[in-house]
Amino acid sequence: MEGAYGAGKAGAFDPYTLVRQPHTILRVVSWLFSIVVFGSIVNEGYLNSASEGEEFCIYNRNPNACSYGVAVGVLAFLTCLLYLALDVYFPQISSVKDRKKAVLSDIGVSAFWAFLWFVGFCYLANQWQVSKPKDNPLNEGTDAARAAIAFSFFSIFTWRSRVTSPP
Repeated sequence: MEGAYGAGKAGAFDPYTLVRQPHTILRVVSWLFSIVVFGSIVNEGYLNSASEGEEFCIYNRNPNACSYGVAVGVLAFLTCLLYLALDVYFPQISSVKDRKKAVLSDIGVSAFWAFLWFVGFCYLANQWQVSKPKDNPLNEGTDAARAAIAFSFFSIFTWRSRVTSPP
């Protein structure tokens, strides 16, 4: 019979079981999405101005928009790695109290990140919408900017899904 928070399953690490679990798959997908977001902004989110001689953020020349996208992407990447490590360690936790803390922290952190991605999506989409075409006449980096917005949107759901289906 299984105990609270899977306590009856405490034991050895099984990689096959780990990779088949929905929350682990969602965590890996979230990890990949965060790479796409911060990678897109870091690689093509800044443009050089020929007239001014300095680079600017593709999102309405607002450096805060690029900084937010990169920061959320990098921190989400690190958070995913941390919780993937917890997923590996989770079967070895035999204490119901410790398992409860791990599950509740996962739920709380996932809800928090879903909110941060929602804010990021709204912020980047708004700044992209009000960007002036004259700032980027050659449309450089537009695909990367749109990819960052799209994957910010997708990330809302990958993080929110873990709130409804914890380990």
